[in-house]
Amino acid sequence: MMKTVIIYTSIHHENTKKLVDAIASGKYDVDVIDAVNTHSVNLNEYDCIGIASGIAFGKFYPQMNKFIEENLPENKKIFLLYTYGSKRKGYTDHIKNILSLKNSKIIGEYGCLGFDTYGPLKVIGGIAKGHPDTDELSGAVTFYDSLNME
Repeated sequence: MMKTVIIYTSIHHENTKKLVDAIASGKYDVDVIDAVNTHSVNLNEYDCIGIASGIAFGKFYPQMNKFIEENLPENKKIFLLYTYGSKRKGYTDHIKNILSLKNSKIIGEYGCLGFDTYGPLKVIGGIAKGHPDTDELSGAVTFYDSLNME
């Protein structure tokens, strides 16, 4: 079994943390690191690294990008998890550019809706209320199952 860690940033409503918790609280032995409260860590011991973030302005949170630039070793297997207020293409483009500089191999990605009240959305009560829901949480676990970490 591969040694796995999931690094996450989940700032506003902890949407992304819910995905991480669904995976980590199950049958898996997965370490979890909060990238907002941890600034430096040695990730060399991990065979596979999950990068989980909410989406801000069309890409992973800046705290996650900085954490990955500073801490991710080269040549690691990576999977991506993310939550967003509305579905659009390109949310992982920026982080994938950072990962390519580290010669990382992306083995999969899972994204779903997350409750969003950022900026003007707060005035209308937010969007994607109730997300991630139980189906999306179980979808994250099913996604993780499919990665075949043996």
